[in-house]
Amino acid sequence: MSLTELPREPEQPVALLDAAAVDSLVPPFPAADVDELRGVVHGPVYAAGDDGLAAEVATWNVAVTHTPAIAVGATCAADVAAAVSWAVARGLRVAVQATGHGPVRNAAGSMMITTRRMQGLFIDPERRTVRVEAGVKWKRLMESAAEFGLAGLCGSSSDVGVVGYTLGGGVGSLGRKHGFAADHVRAVEIVTADGRQRTLSADSEPELFWAVRGGKGNFGVVTALEMDLVPLTGLYGGGIFFAGEDMADVLHAFRRWSRHLPDEVSTSIAVMRLPDMEFLPPPLRGQTAVHLRYAYCGTDFADGERLVEPMKQAGRILLGFTGPMRTDEMDAIHMDPVDPLPAWEKGQLLTELTVEGVDALLAVAGPQAQIPLLMVELRMLGGAFARRPKVPNAVAGRDGAFSMLVLGPGVPELAEVVPAVGRAVLAAMAPWKAPGCLTNFLGDVSGPGEVAAAYPPGVSQRLAEVKAAVDPERVFSFGHAF
Repeated sequence: MSLTELPREPEQPVALLDAAAVDSLVPPFPAADVDELRGVVHGPVYAAGDDGLAAEVATWNVAVTHTPAIAVGATCAADVAAAVSWAVARGLRVAVQATGHGPVRNAAGSMMITTRRMQGLFIDPERRTVRVEAGVKWKRLMESAAEFGLAGLCGSSSDVGVVGYTLGGGVGSLGRKHGFAADHVRAVEIVTADGRQRTLSADSEPELFWAVRGGKGNFGVVTALEMDLVPLTGLYGGGIFFAGEDMADVLHAFRRWSRHLPDEVSTSIAVMRLPDMEFLPPPLRGQTAVHLRYAYCGTDFADGERLVEPMKQAGRILLGFTGPMRTDEMDAIHMDPVDPLPAWEKGQLLTELTVEGVDALLAVAGPQAQIPLLMVELRMLGGAFARRPKVPNAVAGRDGAFSMLVLGPGVPELAEVVPAVGRAVLAAMAPWKAPGCLTNFLGDVSGPGEVAAAYPPGVSQRLAEVKAAVDPERVFSFGHAF
């Protein structure tokens, strides 16, 4: 069975509401039913029209506004199980959200479970592991792990949730040395569509364990993960902003330089069109710039400094630094925004970065281009990203040399323009496009078929079979779902 052949309207006593058909419909529920739900969960319950519902389901990416029929602020796995069972009995599909950094579309008419209250975190320094519940952000994990000389495989921002990021693979600043975050997951605690609380591992339900690590939110609500940590107290890293007029020289220097980097280096480069706003340092306000992101996690920081030195000569530097940093200071590498904002994004993989490829990118996104994109990023993969982990998983993107991401403002005034321009920039790199996509960077998708295409054919087929086995009625059909 292919992903696009999964049943959409199964025969059942209570027909599940089709998410696409209820975009503007909020089905009413009897007060007694809602009171019943409030009686079996510890966290707050909101029905459509209740004060507090909008705040409960608010997203970090404010381009998406959720209008669920019911929202439950889960405090524990038992709350999640009770909420899922209640929803399925009433024909509701289920959506889940921790921080709201990666919503794809409005989870209209759904049961939305928010997990941000689930803050359990326990580090075992001897085993070098952490058990982390679904609401924990990377910032808290990294700060806690640093006390033991350990680190997790955090991404470009520590403001995102650990669980959602990891289930989508997890590409971070230590990844070329250590691989995807999902490669280091030892156990998954999940509530499936039947309301069961399950613990998955290589020895317990291994097929579902394989699928969840990389399959994102397709199979249930993950309430906790147990993960390996890596021994690391610091690294050599930072970010450098080059002047936009030197973009061609900088991008071609990056192309040559990146070919010879060891696995201890993780790096990306981004064309940035920065707004003229006070929160930015004066040298960057209203500027087009090229942002080099650099992290070296080897043992000799002198090597880290030596390796980045050629790039420092590539163009005029507007602002930036590289130097020793603690593992809980890694946000300074990418400088991702912390405050909520509206965003539209889309990604793809590249097979290589050639002279012609850089020239093609410059033609559509260079300093002369008048385009409404905030960022066009090339993130280097390879190294441990390309290697299969000891316990196989469904993570997509191992065969790409670079991940390419375009990001623009997700505001109503540009609702048609930004996606069209973003896709045109991606299309300019079509000759070097690799199959698939990093799941966390899929961004805007047309439907389940596009999600399926992010994975190699054999992987997508296997994921479809697991989906059909554990969620045949597609209870979990929001986000990047099949």
